[in-house]
Formats: sequence, structure tokens, C-alpha cells
Amino acid sequence: MKFGIRTPSLKKRISARTSIKRQVVHRLGIKMPRGYGFLRNPKKAVYNKVYNHTSFDIFKLLRKLFK
Repeated sequence: MKFGIRTPSLKKRISARTSIKRQVVHRLGIKMPRGYGFLRNPKKAVYNKVYNHTSFDIFKLLRKLFK
């Protein structure tokens, strides 16, 4: 589990927005409502919740500093 600053990855950032799976799910409208991730995959939902509370993004930190 990661604690502290997340290391940014340009490759992962681009691939997340251009993936075929994301495009298909988005265009077909078969997305689950926000907050229902625990129904689809409970183990992943718990991991993500802990991860997001224990680490932070460097870009969000910089955005808050220079706002």
C-alpha cells in the first residue's frame, strides 16, 4: 500500500483515457452509478478507498498551492 505522494505516470494517464474497454462501456451506457463499485468488485473497492485516503496526487497539491 502506498503512503504519501503518488508518482505520476504519463503513459498510464493516456492509456486510461483511450482504452477500448472505457470507450465501449461509456458509449453503450452500461456504467454503474457512482458509489456502487462495491457491488461490482468489493475487494477492489475497499483497496481503492484506503489507497485514496493514504496517498495524494502531486498535481492536485500544486493546483491548490497556485490557486
